[in-house]
Amino acid sequence: MATIESKDGTQIHVKDMGQGRPVVLIHGWPLTGDMFEYQTLALLEAGFRVVTYDRRGFGQSGHPASGYDYDTFADDLAAVLDGLDLKDAALVGFSMGGGEIARYLGRHGAARISKAVLVSSVAGYLLKDDSNPDGVDASVFEDMKAQIRKDRFAFLQSFAKSFYGVGVLSRPVSQGVLDWSFVLGVMASPLATIRCVDAFGKTDFRPDFRAFTIPTLVIHGTGDDTVPIGPTGHAAAKAIPGAKLIEYEGEPHGLFATVPDRLNEDLLAFLR
Repeated sequence: MATIESKDGTQIHVKDMGQGRPVVLIHGWPLTGDMFEYQTLALLEAGFRVVTYDRRGFGQSGHPASGYDYDTFADDLAAVLDGLDLKDAALVGFSMGGGEIARYLGRHGAARISKAVLVSSVAGYLLKDDSNPDGVDASVFEDMKAQIRKDRFAFLQSFAKSFYGVGVLSRPVSQGVLDWSFVLGVMASPLATIRCVDAFGKTDFRPDFRAFTIPTLVIHGTGDDTVPIGPTGHAAAKAIPGAKLIEYEGEPHGLFATVPDRLNEDLLAFLR
């Protein structure tokens, strides 16, 4: 484990494991780098060096009162890459983490990066407006923030069920996974949890797509009700030159845990 200092002095908690070509896994909201348990194990066993880190405000990283915007998140990622002097690295971003990849490439370029993978990613543009009629209405994000303010713990438990597609007749993950996700979520600061809703919900990553000059894989579930595939996965695959899109039919948002073996196989095939 290591701690890397970001540009504004925030301490970023990093786990750096294994040897070989580096793969940096960038977590989703409201979790931590530990959400990639299944992927980390598969990548290490396949001979890759695996780096995970907790976004500012989450997990064991510093919990500052500011910096919850994608320019800052991208600079935090740059600090990790520079601090570990990673070269020829593959970036894998899940959900909110896909936004880091897009904004990092837009701000810092691809000199250190060999490949990119967007998994259930927000990269594209989530907010519904005149330029994005298939997006998510702003009231959805406002309601999320209101629920977090009222009872963050109840929200996290409810959100996890939608996240993994748990319903009356559907049980794609165990109660243990739900409990584990709750533990990761409550590690975040309430402020970061709220402010990141605006960050991932209202940031337009479409201008960043022109900076994707590297091989890119897009993986997204067609049953994702948390981050709908249309304005994100489909938009990214269409806008990024040469991007490969793999749709997981009927899968929900948290496919890293609902179908980990399939995701690991697709990641390894692309990274190799």
